[in-house]
Amino acid sequence: MSGTIGFDNEKYLAEQTAAILRRAKENGGKLYLEFGGKLMQDLHAARVLPGYDPNVKLRLLQGLKDSAEIVLCIYAGDIERKKMRADFGISYESETMKLIDVLRKWQLEIGAVVITRFAGQYAAKLFRARLERHGIKVYYHCVTQGYPTNVDTIVSDEGYGANEFVETNRPIVVVTGPGPGSGKLATCLSQLYHERKVGRMAGYAKFETFPVWNLPLSHPVNVAYEAATADLKDSNMVDPYHLQAYDEIAINYNRDVEAFPLLRAIWKKMTDEVCPYQSPTDMGVNCIASGIVDDAVVSAASRQEVIRRYFRHLSEHRSGQVEHGTVERADEIMLRLSLAPEDREVVRPAREAAHEAMLHGKGHSGIFCGAAIKLRDGRIVTGKNSEQLHAAASVVLNAIKTLAGIPEQIHLIAPEVVGHIVRMKQNILKGDYTSLNLDEALIGLAVSCATNPTAQVTIEHLIDLRDCEMHLTHIVTPGDEAGLRRLGIRATSDPFFAAAELFIDA
Repeated sequence: MSGTIGFDNEKYLAEQTAAILRRAKENGGKLYLEFGGKLMQDLHAARVLPGYDPNVKLRLLQGLKDSAEIVLCIYAGDIERKKMRADFGISYESETMKLIDVLRKWQLEIGAVVITRFAGQYAAKLFRARLERHGIKVYYHCVTQGYPTNVDTIVSDEGYGANEFVETNRPIVVVTGPGPGSGKLATCLSQLYHERKVGRMAGYAKFETFPVWNLPLSHPVNVAYEAATADLKDSNMVDPYHLQAYDEIAINYNRDVEAFPLLRAIWKKMTDEVCPYQSPTDMGVNCIASGIVDDAVVSAASRQEVIRRYFRHLSEHRSGQVEHGTVERADEIMLRLSLAPEDREVVRPAREAAHEAMLHGKGHSGIFCGAAIKLRDGRIVTGKNSEQLHAAASVVLNAIKTLAGIPEQIHLIAPEVVGHIVRMKQNILKGDYTSLNLDEALIGLAVSCATNPTAQVTIEHLIDLRDCEMHLTHIVTPGDEAGLRRLGIRATSDPFFAAAELFIDA
């Protein structure tokens, strides 16, 4: 991390705001704007576009707050099965409530929550009741009858017309959700049906950050998007409709291209007018490329993101979360950019630390793990597991010692504090793994600040680890993952388990 900036948020905000307002004006003053991707904490964008503010979309909406209101969609099935948002470790249900809290803090208008494809799920009913007790308007939208083949049924009172109309007051209605498959497009089209039925003009547009339509198909930013969605089987492609209509190359992804003929047919049936869009790219209002100010920096960052995703897919496959096809896709994407796992700088040092632990017999229960972190100034610090600490805990403590100029042999967490925690885990909590994971080590460090001035000095440097790159030679355990998430460290791991047991809660 050199600190080099590749993206200008202010330039992007100015162009993106103007594009949305222009599109609303073109659609009779009422626009349903489908917001794809993450509304807040867009960490993928921040990683591939150095300098990108993860909350720039919230800033965008704040600039439009007098003109816009927000409708949140969540799929009833995701509520029922407690689908998780992997980057934060919380359910889509919790993410929706978190979004509402954040939007309120930003003083943005929340029009309603729509529970989509509702089929009587009990968990969805409970969720609706909970939101309504907090004064949030909630609507049910059912599975659209006839979708996706019978346009006559889709565009009828039995199709979109069967859904409750969501009352909105602002000219721009931002329709978003906690993740893919939330039902955003169906909600927009359902609203358009009801608006047109009573003679009101309204339009639809899509705001999707990736892929970037006006960057080349092979640009690392677009390839990084494919790496991020390898498990969804998404693939970028030249938009054939755009090429035919304008003789211009534009990049879109397979699902939007495949859905375009259906959307065009629905539009014609709904309005008795030819669809105003000649291509799926036409529907978009994405100006993200306008914020790129250093293509070399962005390209390098995107290549690193491809490697991160490669390691993530390997570990998810080992853990049984994705199919082998996802790994094959990740391999193909790495080959496309001529990348190797070791092109991530922290990989080799982490593996060397694990080898050193094995040579000196410093593992725990015969398991030898290593970790390495690259500091903002370019220095690489390593750590390894022991009877007292997980490798993740070891490397973080070593890193803040390095930043504070504290000699390696100085203890940050008093040995007696470590001993008390270990004995509690072993004798009272009856844990199988007694060494401190990262989350526990951070608590131990905070406790040690009361009596250890050195701990007080070094703990202030934890903030300097945010966005630093780390690699571990084993799949992180829940306690390590929680600590890494809180610190904001960008961690990857080799696809090996730290223990032979199937269930590990350390």
